Amino acid sequence: MLITMKEMLDVAQKNKFAVPAFNAGTGQLLTAMMESAEEKQAPVIMAIHPDELSFLRDSFISSVIYEANHSKVPMVLHLDHGATYEQCIHAIQLGFTSVMIDGSHLPFEENIALTKKVVDVAHSVGVSVEGELGTIGTTGDSIEGGTTEIIYTKPEDAKVFVEKTGVDSLAIAIGTAHGIYPKGFVPKLKLDLLTEIRNTVDIPLVLHGGSSNADDEIAESVKRGICKINISSDIKYSFMKGVEKYLNEKGFEREPNVIYPSCIKMCRDTIEEKMALFNDIDKLTYSPCLKAGDSWIQTILAY
Repeated sequence: MLITMKEMLDVAQKNKFAVPAFNAGTGQLLTAMMESAEEKQAPVIMAIHPDELSFLRDSFISSVIYEANHSKVPMVLHLDHGATYEQCIHAIQLGFTSVMIDGSHLPFEENIALTKKVVDVAHSVGVSVEGELGTIGTTGDSIEGGTTEIIYTKPEDAKVFVEKTGVDSLAIAIGTAHGIYPKGFVPKLKLDLLTEIRNTVDIPLVLHGGSSNADDEIAESVKRGICKINISSDIKYSFMKGVEKYLNEKGFEREPNVIYPSCIKMCRDTIEEKMALFNDIDKLTYSPCLKAGDSWIQTILAY
């Protein structure tokens, strides 16, 4: 069931869980997240970065939409880190139900202007918009980019940004980085800053760079109001380690349908660990529709 980000995160915020946004950078990664979402009854966000979309080609989106609309699980198709107005419009035309416009590298007022421009168009056709304020760090090995110096989100700026842009969700900078952290490096999130921002704005908050952070900090961030967490590097790493393991143990194999099932399983293990950590599992119940012809109404359980 394909829904908007606003519909999904409003429920997550009310019921104190976070929805994982996994990057569907290949058909195999899409299969892994679809299978895990169905089995664990866990809402999921299928994120695709512009670079991934360029690699996959526009036609891939039809497959994603088909899979989502034939699932009993609520899903969002989300453009991850759209860098320009044009990229966001293209995603909307393809059928994305949510777009992110990342103007975090721009001066504050320019970020507001660009984000509002996307919001005005997206909202007119029922598409949700995520903005970003502050900068996410980078480990240097991720397509999502980032900066060498983190600029933390200021609560007072967040309030102004949300009021002036009308975004549906806000990615904030509290100390995470895109990519896999170097061995021995221990990131530290500013959880008190998260609480300040949560008390200042009322829309769902997003954490980017969620791969490789300490589980206890991620779990605490969910308790403090994070409603969406982006995971890209961790699932790709698991999948490719599966490929490496298969080839090392079995030797050369030409058939993808022979190689990939065990790799998808390793990827699913990581996906399901994240779902559990974010309190995203078993959030669905199904009730028959009142109107003939409809299949099911999905309601995320309240606690």
